[in-house]
Amino acid sequence: MNEKDPFIVNLEQLIEHHQDEWLADYKTFLSFPSVSSEIESKPAMQACLDWLVNYLKEIQFHVEVWPTSGHPVIFASYLQAGPEYPTLLIYNHYDVQPVDPLELWKTPPFEPTIRDGEIYARGAQDNKGQCFYVLQALKLLIKQTGTLPINIKLCIEGEEEVGSHGLSQLLTAKKQELKADYLAIVDVGLDDPHIPAITLGTRGIITMDVQLTTAHTDVHSGFHGGLISNPLHALIRLLDSLRDETGKITVPGFYDQVEILSDEDRALLSFDFDAIEYHKITGAYPNGGEKEFTALERARIRPSLEINGMWGGYTGSGFKTVIPAKAHAKISCRLVPHQDPQKIGDLVEKFLKDNVPVGAEISIKRHPGEGKAVRISPTARVVKVFAQAYEAVFGIPCQYLLQGGSIPIVPELQEASEAEVILMGLGLVTDQIHAPNEHFGLDRIKKGILIMAKAIELFREK
Repeated sequence: MNEKDPFIVNLEQLIEHHQDEWLADYKTFLSFPSVSSEIESKPAMQACLDWLVNYLKEIQFHVEVWPTSGHPVIFASYLQAGPEYPTLLIYNHYDVQPVDPLELWKTPPFEPTIRDGEIYARGAQDNKGQCFYVLQALKLLIKQTGTLPINIKLCIEGEEEVGSHGLSQLLTAKKQELKADYLAIVDVGLDDPHIPAITLGTRGIITMDVQLTTAHTDVHSGFHGGLISNPLHALIRLLDSLRDETGKITVPGFYDQVEILSDEDRALLSFDFDAIEYHKITGAYPNGGEKEFTALERARIRPSLEINGMWGGYTGSGFKTVIPAKAHAKISCRLVPHQDPQKIGDLVEKFLKDNVPVGAEISIKRHPGEGKAVRISPTARVVKVFAQAYEAVFGIPCQYLLQGGSIPIVPELQEASEAEVILMGLGLVTDQIHAPNEHFGLDRIKKGILIMAKAIELFREK
């Protein structure tokens, strides 16, 4: 076995020596109920932003707060290395998801609690935990050497969980400030906590609301049942027609821009999948989507169309015998490289309108926050550097993954910064992000600090 990297050893000692200090800071960061989608959380969003600004100033970063139409963006920079050394732009977000259903939390979501080496709180992983190990890596590097070996810029936004609209609107005006050689999106994860992995791509996304109307008002099912078209039945039939019995999406033109992954690219990626373990974790069987593809192909390299919610009529306790006037659904599509979100949205919308059942009227609302898929070359220097950093920390070779989720701001931020992009992180599917009892391992906080610090050191090498 190779001797451990002295840089890693020295930094590990610093991490352990200062653990009480950084753990207290991490808990403070998690204690802000910075839920970007809730109006009543605006003061908490501001308090969280103020805490981050002060934290960054204390570690000698120049900090700017960029107002947006929603919650502000924090832009911070440390450029003492000078123009002869590269600039790394790091992206995180300080907003979190709502906490409902609150009764399912074992401990209050904004009172961070440690159990069995995991810290439980909303945002513990997504994205405050991953943001915090970035900040701590920078802080400890400066503490260790008095400076940073390369130029660092930070973009920490407050609206990732609601579509990044504010940041998106700023990008054209802030291109000069954001310009960098490399861009690290620190908001993804691993398939296995013991195997280092870098993400080479995410899927794009579109979302829309669909409403079918068949009457002016809800009506009595005894008087009108069998006479009028029930919009719930009509909507069920319409949505069911979006996919055939093999799971293939039936919207004409939907697959026209989809490319089959080459054998060379496939050989670089991990498609390992344990169906039994998946069922154990989720309680679900991995049998959705296009049946001709394997589980992780369906989840990561193929587009999808899903119904995310459906309702209409009386949904309270007890019973009310009505036929509703309206039925509603929410639909999302995950997209792969070369699929244009605007075009795919138009195709899905046209299909729904062309196939409205007789007796129903349809209205469709497209949501902002559409985003393209991201696919990264494994030969890019930013990928090689972070792979080397992961391997130095884990002690084994790095895998390459694709993720099925979406971070719509990534292609826009990459274009604005003109940087090579990497998606990295240490999240796990078991961290229960967006769900009650979200958590993150303290061991992964430490690994995140080491990986980020080691990558920064490696970038200095020419």
